[in-house]
Amino acid sequence: MPSLFDPIELGAIRAANRVFMAPLTRMRADGDHVPTAMMVDYYRQRASAGLIISEATGISRQGLGWPFTPGLYTDAQVEAWKPVTEAVHEAGGKIMAQLWHQGRLARPDVNKLQPLSASATRASYHDPDKNPYGEARAATVAEIKEAVEQYAQAARNALAAGFDGVQLHGANGYLIDQFLRDKTNLRDDDYGGSPENRIRFMKEAVEAVIAVAGAERTSIRLSPNGETQGADDSNPEAVFVPAAKLLDELGIAFLELRELSPDGTYGATDVPKLSPKIRKVFSRPLVLNQDYTLEKAQADLDSGVADAIAFGRPYIGNPDLMERLRDGVPLSQDNPKTWYSKGPEGYTDYPPHQKQVAA
Repeated sequence: MPSLFDPIELGAIRAANRVFMAPLTRMRADGDHVPTAMMVDYYRQRASAGLIISEATGISRQGLGWPFTPGLYTDAQVEAWKPVTEAVHEAGGKIMAQLWHQGRLARPDVNKLQPLSASATRASYHDPDKNPYGEARAATVAEIKEAVEQYAQAARNALAAGFDGVQLHGANGYLIDQFLRDKTNLRDDDYGGSPENRIRFMKEAVEAVIAVAGAERTSIRLSPNGETQGADDSNPEAVFVPAAKLLDELGIAFLELRELSPDGTYGATDVPKLSPKIRKVFSRPLVLNQDYTLEKAQADLDSGVADAIAFGRPYIGNPDLMERLRDGVPLSQDNPKTWYSKGPEGYTDYPPHQKQVAA
């Protein structure tokens, strides 16, 4: 079986190793959602990952309602991403853009728009008296088609900015996930009700992106088990296993799953992981994410349930995470207080491990 440090082919992308960098929202873009120079250094430092999947990146003003997060829907945003992708490539790395529509989680105080979702619902918040989420309106069929085209246009923009491919964000309670799950999808038309209907929006969005980028440069991230940001499903196997089978038939480069566990550190659930069942219907590279150690990661490669592992938070404090895992070097601890701050502290100032050189 391969090790984490062996190369892997992901459609048209050849990754030098199987230690991937998962998407991480860090809020270092400017107020117009334009990437900043700081982000060039941040991604360059992490280019030894087999593949970097960028932080969630908005496909439209309607779909981006979180402050200081980047977009890919204006010329200024596209131009500002170019130095990032160039820096990663110059350092020998590969980088995909993650395409993001937040749906009902797009905050009206940020984009000044009423959120759009599968149905008219409102996301909850830990402080009900300060809930920043608005009441979403159910998307019309015309608005669904418009969102599909926004994914396609964002894919065009990503390729123009130099990304090696694109990943649709279909996880974590965002728009695609809101259509997939029956707790947030209350529709009774062709986009709601049966699992086949709830998969339809995901299918159309993926097909639109494939038409632009090619299946060999297209991926999607799903979170099939457990509740995330209020999105949940009464029978996740019935919707996510057929969704994975469809994605296999569409020929995407790889599928990434964020899977929760009972003892998870950032979200937990008793709902069983679906990766073993998805593995049976998805024959292409399968990438798993959430709370992995080196030992757990290699075990899942050895069992065949995964082909690569995406690490998230460990990449915050360890820009050289791949080398540290490979060489058995202890990991640095990151500072949660700086996850979403605005400056270089806790962003680009984590030093790489200094190797000891024999005299």
